[in-house]
Amino acid sequence: MTGTTTLQRLMDATGAHPDRVFAHQLMETLAIPVFVLDISSHVIIWNRACERLTGVTAEEMIGTQSHWRCFFDEQRPTLADLLLQGRDAEVLQLHPRQGGANHLSAEGWCDMPRVGRRRYLAADASPIYDERGRLAAVVQTLRDMTDEKLAQAALEQLATRDGLTGLANRRCFDDTLHAEWARALRQHQPLSLLMVDVDNFKAYNDAHGHIGGDECLKRIATAVSSEMRANDLVARYGGEEFAVILPNQSLKGAASVAERIRTRVEQLQVPTRLAPGQHVTVSIGAATAIAAPDNSASELVAIADAALYRAKHMGRNRISLPLGDPG
Repeated sequence: MTGTTTLQRLMDATGAHPDRVFAHQLMETLAIPVFVLDISSHVIIWNRACERLTGVTAEEMIGTQSHWRCFFDEQRPTLADLLLQGRDAEVLQLHPRQGGANHLSAEGWCDMPRVGRRRYLAADASPIYDERGRLAAVVQTLRDMTDEKLAQAALEQLATRDGLTGLANRRCFDDTLHAEWARALRQHQPLSLLMVDVDNFKAYNDAHGHIGGDECLKRIATAVSSEMRANDLVARYGGEEFAVILPNQSLKGAASVAERIRTRVEQLQVPTRLAPGQHVTVSIGAATAIAAPDNSASELVAIADAALYRAKHMGRNRISLPLGDPG
């Protein structure tokens, strides 16, 4: 399919005069990926940048309605199709961006079957009218934002993850705890919390150095994480202390998880120079609350902290429940 034929198709569809050929040629050679559909959703322009992005040539696309195959594994409309079909509301199911009148904008992940990799694309679709003001075609432009999206995800990861252990950091813990408290309040469900502290860690760190201390924390972080359900959260609360959020978990269930964590850390048999034959252990405080308007997530933290203090006071390497609860 020659460039002249492609341009002629566009001029026929839009009623354009030959003096507009330059504008059409410019569209063909733009560095921005562009394709144009006529009112029947047939491709009438598929520029070179679009070929490079999708791995599909204009010769394969011109005159067809199969442009969706370049972006999705299963048939679904592109933004240009939605505009042609008057299905603007469906853009809300995507990731809409600010658009003007008679203009649609959205962004999201596309499968890109021909090139064999997913790409995050920002799309804009605008109508083209003929000289009588009738809709003649729709032009869609694309922008590959994959690198920006991945960089954003990496920054978000840095903002919410502890650099040493890879666990959630304190900020993420605080945000998640308040979100889970709000959900527990709405659904009238229990919310449990474990506070886990490495026994005698300051002395361990002094004896083994910071590198040895860091390795110890990473091994314990892995051990604690291995006991979690998909919707639980383990965070490095600070220093040698970890916190575990257990949504919709009873105190009995939380105590069971705590004992499994304590046992797993003990079974690591991380040696310590503090005393012959001894290994690193943890103490754990557990607490559970039924969220209510007259109490708060901070109270749950305080109860779990108090339980942890009792576990330390009673000799370490044990779990402790709130006063008044069996266990």
